[in-house]
Amino acid sequence: MLAHRMLAHRTTARAATVAAAALALLTACGGTGDEAAAPGAAADAPVPAARQTSAQPSGEHDDADVMFARMMIPHHRQAVEMADLAATRAEDPEVRKLAERIKAAQEPEIAAMSGWLHEWGEPESAGGHMRHRMPGMMSADDMEDLEAVSGEIFDKEFTRLMIEHHKGAVEMAQTEQRQGLNAGAKQLARSIESSQRDEIDQMRRILDRL
Repeated sequence: MLAHRMLAHRTTARAATVAAAALALLTACGGTGDEAAAPGAAADAPVPAARQTSAQPSGEHDDADVMFARMMIPHHRQAVEMADLAATRAEDPEVRKLAERIKAAQEPEIAAMSGWLHEWGEPESAGGHMRHRMPGMMSADDMEDLEAVSGEIFDKEFTRLMIEHHKGAVEMAQTEQRQGLNAGAKQLARSIESSQRDEIDQMRRILDRL
């Protein structure tokens, strides 16, 4: 029994350390709308460094916090998958740079939220048809269609689909801010809402000029 308790303690401590380290790397899903004011400059700009946050995911949480993490993790993973496609299919430099920022921002957020769920003793998925409850998620057909194109056609479709994807993330982030309890989760939700609204504005400008 003593050995078991010591192993459980080490596992919990290690999970908390991983979650805290990942949270320290959180970024607001990739920059601001100001970076897109001059498309040429935005394309040449380096990927922004991760923005640190001091809020930690304490043990105090509610069902809304758990649902936020469970839904946002696969939502972010799909955005990263779309961004990976842009690396080889996008033609527009600003689209490629935006995709890089999205991936750089959302991967550490995925790690942080996974760490929170582990710390809270909650599985990442509750099963069922959760995917259909996540606003902005692309269908399998949408993803296949996006994967099949390149160049200017890809740039337009990627941007159009990512706008809708970001709108869904904003909606989920707003729900977390209204209903959540955990300080770290609510801070991440505020960051996601703010940054993805900025990126939606940027992508609308991209579509206007493509």
